[in-house]
Amino acid sequence: MKNNKYPHLQLENKVCVITGAASIRSIGYGTAELFAAHGAKLIILDLAMNEQIANDLINQIETQIGKKTEIVCLQCDVRSTDSCDDAIQKVISHFGTIDCLVNCAGIVKSEGMLSISEADYDLIMDVNLKGTFNICKSVLKVFVEKQAGVIVNLASLAGQRGGGLVGGSHYAASKGGVISLTKSIAREFAPMNIRANVICPAMIETPMLDGLSAEQLDNVIAGIPLKRVGKTSELAGACLFLASDLSGFVTGATIDVNGGIHIH
Repeated sequence: MKNNKYPHLQLENKVCVITGAASIRSIGYGTAELFAAHGAKLIILDLAMNEQIANDLINQIETQIGKKTEIVCLQCDVRSTDSCDDAIQKVISHFGTIDCLVNCAGIVKSEGMLSISEADYDLIMDVNLKGTFNICKSVLKVFVEKQAGVIVNLASLAGQRGGGLVGGSHYAASKGGVISLTKSIAREFAPMNIRANVICPAMIETPMLDGLSAEQLDNVIAGIPLKRVGKTSELAGACLFLASDLSGFVTGATIDVNGGIHIH
């Protein structure tokens, strides 16, 4: 007999959109794998998406979780409102609804403020902040109609403390904007049973750390109370909590996933 009060699969039959998951080393991929293991139907959106990447992602996820699952992979440029609206319309045409959005799409550049060009500033802001705004807006249209939904946005420790680890001031500013945007969404849409929360990761084992030398990485790890970098699966666990009913009374929250480097 199934125990409906305590389901093992936290996202069984939930339709979850995840952006920025084309790379198997990414937080987006780690989240997609964990969500699939918990019964979610997935839509993976990424600018880099093509048929080969899609096939590789689906094969990797199904191999890791040991079962077939329903996954749709679509190319989407979050910088474009039309691209976001088009992708979400395709999701609705296929699944009929959306239950959760997890925004992992983002880029980082590490430069001193006086070295940041206008083009680099615009690119960082367009992907990280405008892109988050665009895809949230497209999905919120669906959530408002159904009077339910969950948004999980990824920001960064950089947006809380003013950079200082990997990204430059433009990166920190973009992620600070994501934090404020998420709180604004949470406040505006809470009466419609729509929740929005933001996660601020730091030093997660992704390609974003590739630019650091071994010495630089060791110096950063020395300042982390847990004395290691985080795994994408550990960040994905926070996404799972926020996406599921386990966090049903949590909205407008900022969740730190950083090994204790920003205890405050």
